[in-house]
This record gives sequence, C-alpha cells and structure tokens, in this order.
Amino acid sequence: MPKVIVTIDDVVIKEVQLTKDQTTVGRRPYNDIVIDNLAVSGEHAVLRMFGGQVSVEDLNSTNGTFVNGKAIKKQSLIHGDVLELGKYKIKFENHPVAEDFEKTMLVKARPGAVAAPPAPAPAPVVEIHGAIKVVSGPAAGREMALTKIVTTIGKPGVAVAAITRRQHHFQICHVEGGAQPTLNGILVGTEPVVLNSGDQIVLAGTQMQFIQS
Repeated sequence: MPKVIVTIDDVVIKEVQLTKDQTTVGRRPYNDIVIDNLAVSGEHAVLRMFGGQVSVEDLNSTNGTFVNGKAIKKQSLIHGDVLELGKYKIKFENHPVAEDFEKTMLVKARPGAVAAPPAPAPAPVVEIHGAIKVVSGPAAGREMALTKIVTTIGKPGVAVAAITRRQHHFQICHVEGGAQPTLNGILVGTEPVVLNSGDQIVLAGTQMQFIQS
C-alpha cells in the first residue's frame, strides 16, 4: 500500500498510508495531512489515487509544490519521489509487488483448450457535483458550485466552515470562529460530517441548502 513520510530537517514527523481516493495536504485542520507552518497554504496540495497510480496536484498554493526539486502543477508519482512544501519534505513510497512466477511464464496453449474469458472492464468513475444555495439574507437565491476539493464558506474571524469533495460524497466541518455551523439544526464540530442533498446549513446567521447531483 502506498504511503508518504513527512519530515523536516531529516526528522520524521508522521507517516500516512494512502487509503483514500484523494488525500489533502495543508495547514488547515480539516486536511488529511496537516502541516502547521505558515509556509504551507491552508489547502496546499492533494494526492489522488486511481487504478494503483498516485499523482499530486498543487491547489494554487502561495509557495508552490515541488517534486524532486522542480515546481509542478500536477504530476504522477513513483516510488522514491520527494515532495517539498516549504521546509517540509514528503517522501512517496510505493514498493512494487513482484509478479507471481506463473504470470511471467509463457505457456503454449494445448490443442482444443478454451481461452480464458477477458477480464471485466473497470467500473466507470462517476463524478459528483454539488452546490450551496443561499436561502436567507441579502444574497438569497445565489448558488455557489462546489468545484474545488475544499471550499470554505462564512465570515473570517466570525465563523468559517469547510466543505470537502470526496469521490462519492461531500462533507462539512467547522474551521474557525466562535459560532459553529449547524446541519439540520445540529451543531457541526471539527470532525467532518457527510452531507446529503437537501441538507440545511446555518452559518453566521445565514441559512443555506446543500444540493448534490
């Protein structure tokens, strides 16, 4: 299983197994890998895993994302690659698995042998879409599409929440401010909560509705 090792000045800070379709990296507490340093943006980069391959994408960070010393926007990773975010280094490890000996042998088919059926095609990836519709206040009726991996909503210093897009769902959590958001009347903390289409969100006195398609 692929993993990343986070270090600073050659000191290991943490090791993280990559088990999700996408793993976010940044300074904000709602990221999967949190690096609490001002050189790292709130939402700095995302690691995507698909079909056994892992790629990294910079999320328009202030100081950029580097792979093996070169600035990148998006790049596939191989075992041993080193990401640099400020003074932090993130080493990507994905040890290749040796193929079974039988898979590497060339076997001559016997006369009359029945060919093995073809492997089933992989299931198509269904992309989900979400939006926030403002229900109350001066901006009532306005809709905001949730196109980014992480979208923050609210008023900085008063109440801020983050909505994160996963492969099959969206989730919300409280980020900062004294006023916590509510979801269908229930307070939302720093632990992410899955959103369902039609959910009612209230943040800093503004009522919103989550829509997913």
